[in-house]
Amino acid sequence: MTKNALEKIIVIGSSGAGKSTFARSLKEITDLPLYHLDMIWHKPDKTNVSREEFDRVLNDILIREKWIIDGNYQRTMEVRLQHCDTVFLLDYPLDICLSGAQSRIGKPHPDLPWTETEFDAEFRQWIVDFPTKQLPDIYGMLEKYNDKNIVIFKSREQADEYLAKLKSNIGKKLTVDS
Repeated sequence: MTKNALEKIIVIGSSGAGKSTFARSLKEITDLPLYHLDMIWHKPDKTNVSREEFDRVLNDILIREKWIIDGNYQRTMEVRLQHCDTVFLLDYPLDICLSGAQSRIGKPHPDLPWTETEFDAEFRQWIVDFPTKQLPDIYGMLEKYNDKNIVIFKSREQADEYLAKLKSNIGKKLTVDS
């Protein structure tokens, strides 16, 4: 694997951080195929596929030559880390994530097979708990896979600046440092 390759990318972070928006921008710049884990896991009737079906679809994606995968799904993060060359972690403050999740209520979202009609308490609590219950494990996994290109954004402005720089290098061989 080339350290600077930008061909197998995962985008992770709390709900409401803007993973899907960032991933769509990456897709526009890199022309890599984009897969939203929420679209694989959730059915339009708000039920889920089986874990076996989800894992089968995910494994079919992971063996492809190039991709962007958007979504946390902690249970499968390690296998995605094993296959990727680049990780983008959107580690934003809690208030940004909560307002991001709230802002999409009532609006169609391309990474979810339905439109959210309310900001339910369970989902809100998942976001509130993310910094203490999931983020430490994510950082632990990133330490284990430190041979990957790991880019951590602490603000949307940092992510936007990165995307602008990447876009300005279109036509050149894209690397994580572009």
